[in-house]
Amino acid sequence: MATRVLIGALRKTTSRLPTCRFLSVSPVSRFASTLVIAEHEGGSIKAPSLSAVEAAKSLDKDNSISMLLAGSGHSLQEAAANAVSCHPSVSKVLVADSDRFIHPLAEPWAKLIQLVQQRENFSHIVVASGSFGKNILPRAAALLDVSPVTDVIGISESTTFVRPIYAGNALCTVRYTGAHPCMLTIRSTSFQVQPYSTDSKAHKAPISQVDLSTFEEDTIGKSQYVKLTSQDSERPDLGNSRIVVTGGRGLKSAENFKMLEKLAEKLGAAVGATRAAVDAGFVPNDLQVGQTGKIVAPELYMAFGVSGAIQHLAGMRDSKVIVAVNRDADAPIFQVADYGLVGDLFEVIPELLEKLPEKK
Repeated sequence: MATRVLIGALRKTTSRLPTCRFLSVSPVSRFASTLVIAEHEGGSIKAPSLSAVEAAKSLDKDNSISMLLAGSGHSLQEAAANAVSCHPSVSKVLVADSDRFIHPLAEPWAKLIQLVQQRENFSHIVVASGSFGKNILPRAAALLDVSPVTDVIGISESTTFVRPIYAGNALCTVRYTGAHPCMLTIRSTSFQVQPYSTDSKAHKAPISQVDLSTFEEDTIGKSQYVKLTSQDSERPDLGNSRIVVTGGRGLKSAENFKMLEKLAEKLGAAVGATRAAVDAGFVPNDLQVGQTGKIVAPELYMAFGVSGAIQHLAGMRDSKVIVAVNRDADAPIFQVADYGLVGDLFEVIPELLEKLPEKK
């Protein structure tokens, strides 16, 4: 009797539940095909662009990944030759050969992305979140009338992403619900390139030339390339170095930064700086690490005279091992450091220089 009453109650209850209906699937949920906007220099694909390919792998197990290269001359052809075997997940290399793409100006590059998208109809477009990607992708997204998802550090599904907010103090999971393409900038430090077997290196993706006969460009550009200035140094690149030695306002002068540079030479490390040190004129702004500078994640990060402002921590908190030296025992940098030394950096650095062996 009790069983019949229970069954009757369940029938009455379930009859009042709303009917389940299937929702229509958005265009971005179809078979994934991704375009990776690659940056190249000296005939080689830059490491952040390879990280963008790693991110594209996470979008869908059956994802078809194409890589777009643009530029002109021998450097482009050499980069294309390297791109075909740079990563086993790349299925096609698109090459746009024109003098208009030699310099990474937003206007012609954005129009190129629009042209390629209209022909190929990719579900996703991915680029590394560096100065190159941050300059080009927003304008391309505006031309394609979609909203980009920026600074992605994790991919759960083809439309679900994790990105930092509040200078990296919180992580936000967002779901893209717009039309395709879903456009992403990814933090290269969060998508490390995985080593692959010798058999995979034999893989060569086909090269396809982008037809630029219908490419239209404004007769008067909104921006103009002037010049490129860079520092000649034998030290590793800040964004890709295994070891980074960073100085803050505690170094007090540009002259004292030379002491830090000597330490970096002994360690084979790159030199970084806080925004306070850059604003004080101790070093150029291309060495700035932080929310408004470069995002790094080396195996070893050494901070001297760095207080640990929230904006700086946003650019280095993913480092494997963090070592901090500061006179202030209450400095915020010690809260994220694996090893901390409360001491005078002007005593610590000379002692390190004395005891460390010369780099071979």
